[in-house]
Amino acid sequence: MRTACIWHYIINLIFIINSQLVWTQSSKDSLSLVKEKPPLTLRFGIDLFQPITSKFDSTFNGFELVGDLRLNENLYLSSEIGTLERTQQSELINFTTSGSYIKLGIDFNMYKNWTGMNNQVYLGLRLSNSIYKHYINNYVLFRTEQIWSDEIISSGYSTGEIPNLNAQWIEFLVGMKVQIIKNTYMGFSLRLNRLLSNNNDSEKFGLLYIPGFNRVTDENIFGSSFNYTLTYSIPFRWKKSKQN
Repeated sequence: MRTACIWHYIINLIFIINSQLVWTQSSKDSLSLVKEKPPLTLRFGIDLFQPITSKFDSTFNGFELVGDLRLNENLYLSSEIGTLERTQQSELINFTTSGSYIKLGIDFNMYKNWTGMNNQVYLGLRLSNSIYKHYINNYVLFRTEQIWSDEIISSGYSTGEIPNLNAQWIEFLVGMKVQIIKNTYMGFSLRLNRLLSNNNDSEKFGLLYIPGFNRVTDENIFGSSFNYTLTYSIPFRWKKSKQN
């Protein structure tokens, strides 16, 4: 995990440096704001955090694709789709969660770009859905009067697969995207999640973990997450500049 943390800080450093470079370049280009309507633009890429974490953490395996469609100067239609498998140890339960998720929503850009730029500082909203399953690897049999060492149950009653689970939630997010080279962007977002519904009615272990949402319990329906993204932009419909 130390290596994963090093990667975490390296990516942060690269992101900050490139932000400063882009700001310097834009200051030289022009002192006037954009006077032309932006092109309709498709941007797609990946979340860097998940494959990096997968490489250094044997209990984690995930991959996420991201994309957005620029509708006008400030409004973007955005989506993320991913798969995840993760093994965790809670206080009494060792379990593996695997599944997929999709998130759809909008981003509103609050940053005024200079001519020719497409950077973002934005607020966003997502409606999300995950289809997943749990596998209970083992659990500690809890007794109020424990005399001997903990009894770990790894087969039989209450172990094995809990299939066909489904959950829906809403995400509120803030983030930014910065152009590092032509048509290529690095981004970062922080997300606050609120669970709306789920079909996990298991009386044995309850809610444990939801792919795309992260850790959740019966008592706490809020969660948080973040991502680092590397994306490529394709403008495919240009509009003529307004003549003064």
